[in-house]
Amino acid sequence: MELFFEHFITKGGYKVALEGLLATAEIAVFGLIIGILLGTVIAIVRVMPKYKVLPRVLDVICNIYVALFRGTPMVVQLLVGYYVLLPAIGLRLDGVVVAVIIFGLNSAAYVSEMMRSGIQSVDIGQLEAARALGMPYAMAMMKIVIPQSIKNILPTLGNEFIVLVKDTSIVSFIAVVDITKAFRQIGDATYEYVIPYLFLALVYLVLVAGIAALVKLMERRLKKSERQ
Repeated sequence: MELFFEHFITKGGYKVALEGLLATAEIAVFGLIIGILLGTVIAIVRVMPKYKVLPRVLDVICNIYVALFRGTPMVVQLLVGYYVLLPAIGLRLDGVVVAVIIFGLNSAAYVSEMMRSGIQSVDIGQLEAARALGMPYAMAMMKIVIPQSIKNILPTLGNEFIVLVKDTSIVSFIAVVDITKAFRQIGDATYEYVIPYLFLALVYLVLVAGIAALVKLMERRLKKSERQ
């Protein structure tokens, strides 16, 4: 414990930990935002009528996309994206940026399934009524169906955010210093890993508890607005 606090406080280890915590938050938050936006688009494509050729083609592409990202581990996606695809096309991006992109693309595959189930849980009569009033399909979905579906799947979106926060522990594979890497560096410097890893577990517990509390608060407010 003395070695840990000496390195953490006296030698400035807390600065690395704070930087790692910031990187973890950035990857999880922006990854979820990308996942929600892209996942919503994929979900709309998958539930829209398939009377024409274009919707059918888009549906096939979305199915392949979802199967690809759900069928391969996140760490493999990070390694392929950072060490294979980017060098192949001649791009050099910061590791955090790459992690945000990969996490967002991966999250979109899962959010699309959540959103699809949320859309299908909304009474089809509401969409039909909007279409009967002259609303275009996309407008009816975005203004009437999607808001209700998000409310229905809010708990599962909260779970997805928690999963993203915990999955950030693998970004050290592409040389990103997240909160896990920061505490591992403290262990490397002191040759004592028990205390740093226990504190790391505590940090994750606090983060997850905070997210869970925030989701419950949002659920209560939505239920209150419904009653009003």
